[in-house]
Amino acid sequence: MLKKKAKTKSSSKKWSSFKNARSMHVLLYLLLAAIMFALLFVHVKPETLDLDLFSVSDKTIYAPATVEDQKATEEKKQAAEDAVEDQYTLKKEYTDNRIDLVSSIFDSISEVKKSSEEGSKSPSEKSMVKSVKDKLTSDVNDSISEDSIKTLLKADSEDFSFVRDTVITAVNTVMSSEIPSDKLSDAKDKVEKELKSNSIPSKYLGAATEIGRFAIIPNYVFDPKATEAKRQEASDNVQQVQIKQGQVLVEENDLIDREVYRKLELTGLLNNSNLFKPISGLLIMIGLFIATLVYYFEKQKQNLKFKNQSILLFSIITTLLLVIMEVVSLFQKMEYNNIGYLVPIAAGAILIKLLMNERIAILGSIILAICGSMMFNQGVTGTFNYVIGIYYLISGISGVLFLGKHNARSKILQTGLFVAFINMVVVLSLLLIQNTALSGLEIGTLMLMGVVSGFASSVLIIGLMPFFETGFGILSTMRLLELSNPNHPLLRKILTETPGTYHHSVMVANLSEAACEAVGANGLLARVGAYYHDLGKTKRPQYFIENQMNIDNPHDKLSPQLSKNIIISHTTDGANMLRSYKFPKELVDIAEQHHGTSLLKFFYYKAKEKGDQITEEEFRYPGPKPQSKEAAIISVADSVEAAVRSMHNPNPERIEKLVRGIISDKLQDGQFSECDLTFKELDTIAKTLCATLKGIFHSRIEYPEATKKVK
Repeated sequence: MLKKKAKTKSSSKKWSSFKNARSMHVLLYLLLAAIMFALLFVHVKPETLDLDLFSVSDKTIYAPATVEDQKATEEKKQAAEDAVEDQYTLKKEYTDNRIDLVSSIFDSISEVKKSSEEGSKSPSEKSMVKSVKDKLTSDVNDSISEDSIKTLLKADSEDFSFVRDTVITAVNTVMSSEIPSDKLSDAKDKVEKELKSNSIPSKYLGAATEIGRFAIIPNYVFDPKATEAKRQEASDNVQQVQIKQGQVLVEENDLIDREVYRKLELTGLLNNSNLFKPISGLLIMIGLFIATLVYYFEKQKQNLKFKNQSILLFSIITTLLLVIMEVVSLFQKMEYNNIGYLVPIAAGAILIKLLMNERIAILGSIILAICGSMMFNQGVTGTFNYVIGIYYLISGISGVLFLGKHNARSKILQTGLFVAFINMVVVLSLLLIQNTALSGLEIGTLMLMGVVSGFASSVLIIGLMPFFETGFGILSTMRLLELSNPNHPLLRKILTETPGTYHHSVMVANLSEAACEAVGANGLLARVGAYYHDLGKTKRPQYFIENQMNIDNPHDKLSPQLSKNIIISHTTDGANMLRSYKFPKELVDIAEQHHGTSLLKFFYYKAKEKGDQITEEEFRYPGPKPQSKEAAIISVADSVEAAVRSMHNPNPERIEKLVRGIISDKLQDGQFSECDLTFKELDTIAKTLCATLKGIFHSRIEYPEATKKVK
C-alpha cells in the first residue's frame, strides 16, 4: 500500500514537472496543429467520385480546383490562327522593275532606229523588227506584237519620246497601288484607261496600250512570314482556358457525356492522386498560425507554467469554436449554404480577451475567420468563402473592442447586443455588395442569423466563464465579484471565527482599493485580495491581537520563537487554504506576499531582551516579497490600518507621519524591490491612504453625557 502511494506520488510529481516544462508548450502547439489539420482536411481534400461515362449525375458537381483545360485552349488557339487572313505585301521594287522593262523596250526600238538611220543602206522593216526582237527577252516578244514594234519604229523622235514617257507614267501610276493577282485584269484596264486619257496619237495608242498592259503585273503578293507572325500573335493572345474552382461541371440529373467526363478527369474528381497540393497548402497555413502563436507567446514575459496555461487555454477555446463550426458546417450538405452566419464566432475572441488579453484575442479572431472561410465553402472543397470570413473577422474584433476593459456580466450581455447589431449590418452590407439575387424574406433570415449569433455568443461566454476561471484559476471581474460575496464559505469562516480579522480586512480592502485606483492598478483585485489576505489567521485566531476579546494574550506564556512561528505561519496557511479552494493565483499571491520578508520586530526584540542568540533572518517572514502593485499596496494598507487603529487620538498630521514612515521603512527594507512601483506612485499611495484614513478617523462632535443636567 505504501509502495503504491509512493508510486502515485512520484507519478504526480513527474506530471507536475512536465506540466511546467518547456516541452509542454511544444506538445500543446503540436496538439493544436493536429486538431486544426483533422478538422480542416475534410474541407480541402478533393472529392473523389465513382461515375461512369453516359451515366446520370445524382447531384450537382463543382470543380474542386482551378485547372487549365489544355484541349480547349489548343482548340481556341487553332481557331484564332484559322481566323487570320493571308498577309500580303506591296512590292515597290516591282514598279521599278517594270518601268525599267518598259524603258528597255523603247530603248531597244530606239537603238535599231538610230542604227538604221546611220547606215548607208536602209534595212528592211522586217530586218529591223527582227533586230528589235533579238534585243528583247522571249516573254516580251511573246507579249508585244510585231505590228506594235513596226508602229514605234516608224514614229518620229518627238512622238516616240511622248509615247515612251506616257507609258512609263501610266505604268508607274497603276503599279503604285496594290495589285493582287485576282485584280490584275482590272489593273491592266486601268493602265489602258490612263493611256487613252493622255492624248496619245491614235496610230500609236495600240502599241502603247499593248506595252502598258504587258508591264502591269501583281505587286501585292502573299507574305508567308507575315502571315505566320500574325497567326502566332493571334495564338499568343488567346487566354488560357480554365475550369474555375467552384464552376459547375454537371448539374443534377444531367447526362455525363464525353466532354463532361473529360472535365471530371481533368479536375481530379475521378482519381485520388491529387492530394499532395492541398495537404501541403493546409500544412503551410497551419504552420503559419502556429508560428505566429509561438512568436506572440515567446515575447510574453511569463514563467513557463503560466505560459503553458495560456497556450492550453487558447488551444481549448480555438478548438471549441472549430468544433462548433464543423458541426454547423455539416448542414451545408442539406443545402443550407448560408448556415455559417449562425455560428457564435464572437464568443471565441471575447473569451480569449476576457481570460487573456486583447492582442491575442484579435489574433484568435483572424485564425478563426480564416478557418471558418474554409469550412463554409458551400460544398466546394478547397475553396475559401471570403464573405463568411469577413463576417467572422468583423464580428469577433468588434466584440473584443466594444468589451473594452470591463468584463462584468452586464457588460458581456451588452457586448452580445452590440455584436448582434454589427452582425446584422455586416450581413446586409455584404449581400448588397454582392448584388445577391435574394428575396426580402431570405435577406431578413440571414440578418436574423447574425442577430442570433451575437446573442448566442454572450450566452456561451457567460456559461463557459466559470468553468475556465475555476479550471485554470483565472481571475476576471465576474470571478472577483463572486469571491467578494459575503456569503462565500471562506468569508463566512473569517467573519464567524475571526471577527476582528474580518473587520480589519474590510478596512484594509477600503484603503487598498482607493490606493490602487489612484495609481492605475486593479482596485477590485486589491479589495478582494484584502478580504482574504489574513485567511490563515483562522487556524489559530486567538493568537492574533484583533481577535483577543476578554482573554489573556496567549503569547505571554510562549517563547518568542514559538510566537514567531505561529504569527509567521498565517501567510503560508492562508495561501494553502486558498489553493485548496482553487482560488486564482493572484489572490493566493497576495495572501502569501502581503508581509514579504519583513521583520517581526516585536518578538525579535523580545527574544533579544531575553538574551537569546538569534539573527534577524530567523524572525523574518519567508516571503516572497510583493510581486505586483496590488500585493505591495495591500502590504502597506495592512500595516497602516493596524498602526492607526492602535493610535491614541489620531489626527491628520499624526496619520500622515505614520503612513509615510511605514512606507519609508518598507522601502528601506527592500520590500518593494520586486514590484514595479515608482517613487511617484508611492507618494500618490501615501496621499490616498491619508485622505481615506482622515475620512474614517475624522473628528467627531463630543455629545454630553446623559447623566448631566441641562442648566
